Amino acid sequence: MQRLLPFIAALALALPAWAQDSSSAAASTAQTRHPGGTQGETLREQQGKVQGRVQVQWLGQAAFKFTSPGGKVIVIDPWLTTNPKTPPEFKQLEALGKVDLVLVTHGHNDHVADAPALARMNDAPLIAPAGLAQSLIALDVAPKAQRINKSGSLSPLGDGIKVTLVQAEHSSEYVWKNPGTSKDEVHVGGEPGGFIIEFENGFKIWHMGDTGVFGDMKLIAQMYRPDLVLMPIGGGPFVMNPTDAAMVTRDFIQPKLVIPMHYGTNPQLPGTPEAFMKALGKTRTLGRVMQPGEQLAF
Repeated sequence: MQRLLPFIAALALALPAWAQDSSSAAASTAQTRHPGGTQGETLREQQGKVQGRVQVQWLGQAAFKFTSPGGKVIVIDPWLTTNPKTPPEFKQLEALGKVDLVLVTHGHNDHVADAPALARMNDAPLIAPAGLAQSLIALDVAPKAQRINKSGSLSPLGDGIKVTLVQAEHSSEYVWKNPGTSKDEVHVGGEPGGFIIEFENGFKIWHMGDTGVFGDMKLIAQMYRPDLVLMPIGGGPFVMNPTDAAMVTRDFIQPKLVIPMHYGTNPQLPGTPEAFMKALGKTRTLGRVMQPGEQLAF
């Protein structure tokens, strides 16, 4: 509880600024689960640009856009143009504006699909697990892709922002359509991972990618102490279900804030955020359900 108090205090102090901002009419009233388990309480969350904070925008599935306090834009796992959950206005990659860094957690199409095009459009670094990056380079899909391995860290945007690859339990084959034969080919995708992203103000996000439960989630939380965890809950044959994800949140990680992701895009991802919040129960972690296209500031 002591670790959570500064975060709650910061939120409380920020409320008047949000309410007075000229864009407050666009702010959302969020249903949030607070420490102690009470529901129905609200937070006013800024939708426009908030100086000095990290802005987080969900674009469906595992795709997020982060804007750092210094104005750097990071997009992770950009499956946008054919994603049924991506708002129509963001199916055109140009709508994202200038992107400074693209991150990819693994080789599946619903995570890597638009990453090469987005990186080329912005002349931005694309960072991916080493095996996947090597395939993107060899196939000339993303010839400037940068490799990273688990526990490796990079600061491609300067010293203020650091990205670290951490473990995920999943698969990562990369399917590529050969332009010469028009046939799909399966190439090395390396090992899947998640990313710890540390911003200029010290705020840390753990984007888990796709994963099942593993014991070292607890170790990762102890080592990196993420403030916000973006957690897959879709269940089915691919990732953690809502009950497993809630157990991990409550018993392994205990972050300040968790946002569920990677659900509802196809029938094989039946998990729901409602089931996740119910399974989470009384906990020290704030659970927040986002809508595609919504933006929050922390």
